[in-house]
Amino acid sequence: MRSLEDVLAQGIRDIPDYPQPGVLFKDITPLLADHTGFTQVVEALAAFGKDDDGEVVVDKVVGIEARGFILAAPVALALGAGFVPVRKQGKLPAATFAESYALEYGEATIEVHQDAFAPGDRVLVIDDVLATGGTVEACLRLIRRCGAEVVGTAVLIELSFLPGRKRLADERVDALVTV
Repeated sequence: MRSLEDVLAQGIRDIPDYPQPGVLFKDITPLLADHTGFTQVVEALAAFGKDDDGEVVVDKVVGIEARGFILAAPVALALGAGFVPVRKQGKLPAATFAESYALEYGEATIEVHQDAFAPGDRVLVIDDVLATGGTVEACLRLIRRCGAEVVGTAVLIELSFLPGRKRLADERVDALVTV
């Protein structure tokens, strides 16, 4: 079996100048197409929802739109936990809580259903990339606003040249690969 490090190196490709000139996009579609590699990644992310004895310590797994959904849903299944989508504004059908946050080029808003969590639910947040940390920070505010407890955030890729980890300095954040 390939090491997780090899799986990530082979499964994440760089796409220059996407979605705009000067951006080096981290494309995970080759990883997703590799059943064995994708399985290893899901297992590695699921480990962040367990304690040192291997016991599951989360009740819900949150996936942040959109690539976070792809990773978080199988992690929730692996942990025997529920899956909760955090979506862009206007995409959820029932009553929601919303949080806005700043982007380099404007502002965005994410939402979660008001009844997504029971009070005291323990939550693991999963996303594909940690960049500036704004989306994750807004997501954590939503979860806490619902009365749930954030156990941690796990990402596939951390972009260390951006301030995400610094912005989330008081939070548990784990990354499978840092670039």
